[in-house]
Amino acid sequence: MAEDPTTHFYKRSKFSTRLPKARHYTQGHFWLEEVESGLWRIGFTRFATRMLGEVVEYDFEAQPGQAVEVGDPVGWVEGFKAITELYSPAAGAFHRSNPELADVLESIHAHPYDKGWLYEIRGALPSDALDVDGYVGFLDATIAKMTGKDA
Repeated sequence: MAEDPTTHFYKRSKFSTRLPKARHYTQGHFWLEEVESGLWRIGFTRFATRMLGEVVEYDFEAQPGQAVEVGDPVGWVEGFKAITELYSPAAGAFHRSNPELADVLESIHAHPYDKGWLYEIRGALPSDALDVDGYVGFLDATIAKMTGKDA
């Protein structure tokens, strides 16, 4: 199988994924993609979906146009393994949630890097956003801590 030049194959312990190289990542396991100037689409990384499990319910409390700061809650998701608040990784204005999630909720887990995106923020990329290599290093450290094995 030929290597995909647009993704970084990552494998450690029993976890593997393909991380899109053109995205930015956060230590909260979100990805950000600029879909137009200043408009950031945000979703869970595959690591986040694995920790959460299959999503069974969600809600967005932020309204379109509502100002958000980094760390502000915008909604929540419930998975088979956990319930988690959704926090904004960027400052700006909440633009919208993914309208397709109402019909195809399993896309969050099945297609986290495309159809399963969560919401959009109009604003600036956070200063602590990681490129794919930075996120790989962060994943190594996270999984090492979880498994008790050095990175």
